[in-house]
Amino acid sequence: MNKTKQTILITGGGSGIGLSIAKQFLNNDYNVIITGRNQEKLEKVKSELPNIYIEQSDVTNTNDAKVLSEKMANEFDGIDILMNNAGVMKIVNTGDESNDLNNLLNEININFNSPIRMLHYFLPQLIKSANGTLINVSSSLAYVPFVNAPIYSGTKSAVHSWTQAIRPQLKKQNIRVVELLPPLTKSSLSKDAGFSNNKAMKPEELSEYFWKEFQKGKEEILPGDSKSLKLMSKIFPNFIFKQVNK
Repeated sequence: MNKTKQTILITGGGSGIGLSIAKQFLNNDYNVIITGRNQEKLEKVKSELPNIYIEQSDVTNTNDAKVLSEKMANEFDGIDILMNNAGVMKIVNTGDESNDLNNLLNEININFNSPIRMLHYFLPQLIKSANGTLINVSSSLAYVPFVNAPIYSGTKSAVHSWTQAIRPQLKKQNIRVVELLPPLTKSSLSKDAGFSNNKAMKPEELSEYFWKEFQKGKEEILPGDSKSLKLMSKIFPNFIFKQVNK
């Protein structure tokens, strides 16, 4: 570990958007720690990227988050950047009486409760850092909900609203708050949700766009179709809702 470098921790960094952005930070001389529940997946990344640090940790587990924050404080003298990237998207028919309530609530726990949990435990380290930064990954669906993924859409809208609300609060602590709102992206998340990846943005393309905007100091980063969805949701909300959900 080289403490002359800045240190970033990325949740859900073993694949997709998280891993692609982790590579950007690695290539720009950061200490990069990725976390996830799947140790095998993390080990595979480590074998391909020897300079990356891996930590098996479940963002939905309060004790895991607490232990992880203590370990980062001890081994890295704290982190400078926390990236809340872990998330799941489930296709849900709310009208189905056989839905499992725990599964429904678990999506909220992963997508919305966990960023709050992680920030709670890592806040002292971000305050201590001269470059404290919080990066929350929400979604373009924060602007236009997708009816087949109602809980995902709702949680990402919540992350978006929460991020906007805490930005001026954390500014007083000299913590920069950034929100990344990806469009449909080629990843295991979109594949597992049943989306065709033919029109999806490649993670590498997204991470390159993110890095450029991040370096410019942007607080809200809107790759690909996200910018147009934001605009259309304000001007023609009913039209764009029908277009996304037809």
